[in-house]
Amino acid sequence: MDQQSAQASTPIFQRIKDYLVAEIAAGRWKEGDVVPSEQALVRQFGVSRMTVNRAVRELTAEQVLTRRQGSGTFVAPKKYQATLVEIRSIAEEIRARGHVHASRLHLLEQERAGAALAQQFELAADSLLFHSIIVHFENGQPIQVEDRWVNPASAPHYLAQDYSRITPNAHLMQVAPLQGASYSIEALAAPKEVALMLTIAAGASCLVLKRRTTSAGQVASVVTMWHPGQLYQYTGHIV
Repeated sequence: MDQQSAQASTPIFQRIKDYLVAEIAAGRWKEGDVVPSEQALVRQFGVSRMTVNRAVRELTAEQVLTRRQGSGTFVAPKKYQATLVEIRSIAEEIRARGHVHASRLHLLEQERAGAALAQQFELAADSLLFHSIIVHFENGQPIQVEDRWVNPASAPHYLAQDYSRITPNAHLMQVAPLQGASYSIEALAAPKEVALMLTIAAGASCLVLKRRTTSAGQVASVVTMWHPGQLYQYTGHIV
């Protein structure tokens, strides 16, 4: 089937979708830009309003577009991606996208572990752990609250690091090479303190990754990472 025949056999709503996606990919409309109204697309393609509405509705469901009541239809914000297969520093993830990483330290101290946390580290209750809370920014926008607990036996100088220059993950990879990891992902409502750090509404949906890493036969780190649900997704592949 030649290109012309293939195009003719493509449903018109799909051709409208393909057109809109291609224009966004080409940079004609960037994140936050308004796209042509449904009435304009009706005139351009010579089809019914119902057909155009289906195309726009499906792209909205796919989070390519976003609709604002009374304002129009806009190019949706891109969802920042992080890999689950390879554990990388968030700074590396952001720089790989050609964006600027920055961070803000909210907490860095030594604390005693409660029973549940000590159990995750396979340590006795009341054992001393290092605790850090850091907000990571991409192009000035907060995209992650990293709440991390660290085994002092794995990273004895954890509290002495300058986390405006190095990420906790990068430091741990240097001093406690990864042996294994387990993780879970869930959607949770943002508690007030997390919402404030991410500049979102309390109770807003967040994508939350909880990960436990091991090194040299012991649990090295337990971390919970909060991300604004509308801006983030995790990806991965198996080879």
